[in-house]
Amino acid sequence: MNKPKIYTMSFASVYPHYIKKAEKKERTKEEVDKIIRWLTGYSQEELAAHLEKQTDFENFFEVAPHMNPARTLIKGVICGVRVEDIEESTMQEIRYLDKLIDELAKGKAMENILRNNNQNKA
Repeated sequence: MNKPKIYTMSFASVYPHYIKKAEKKERTKEEVDKIIRWLTGYSQEELAAHLEKQTDFENFFEVAPHMNPARTLIKGVICGVRVEDIEESTMQEIRYLDKLIDELAKGKAMENILRNNNQNKA
């Protein structure tokens, strides 16, 4: 089975689009980075290193230090597909990030984007 093209694309090639999308709605690069760090467990320095190395999406998520367990609280549709229904783990991680960036661009409060309200905590 062929891997989706996004898997082999460098994270750094898409990262500026995340920032542009956020900045169009008066959000910041720092907020984008905070979302990425929350999702993956990377430090700011580790994130910068992956951007510089042009790490592809598959490896970016595969070697992430600590995927946030609260990411399973991310629900909704991105690219016409419900993120919670995506079965392939790498694609789901990519779409989780897409959904978080969408929420940022739509003006959602950062505490809600990062699922800090813990109301759904088991």
